[in-house]
Amino acid sequence: MSLERADVARLAALARIDMTDEDLDRLGGQLNDIVDSVAKVAEVAGEDVPATSHPIPMSNVHRPDVVRPSLSQEAALSGAPEAEDGRFRVPQILGEEA
Repeated sequence: MSLERADVARLAALARIDMTDEDLDRLGGQLNDIVDSVAKVAEVAGEDVPATSHPIPMSNVHRPDVVRPSLSQEAALSGAPEAEDGRFRVPQILGEEA
């Protein structure tokens, strides 16, 4: 499979990218190189090679959600520069009226 110049122009139009004639020629060659490379990989990867999205197996790291003792509200607020009504008081950043 190879991409023709018209294919590249159509893709650029779909992506709403203005391209010059030189851009279309240059990008067309680069895209054909990419298509050829993918085709070579597809030749090597037979049905015995499972499809994968990452070269390294990935798994999420989870831990059990266990309730543990934590700071009390008073202890957490004790280090705050300012507190009000049991909450941290912070400077206004949007200039809103309180």
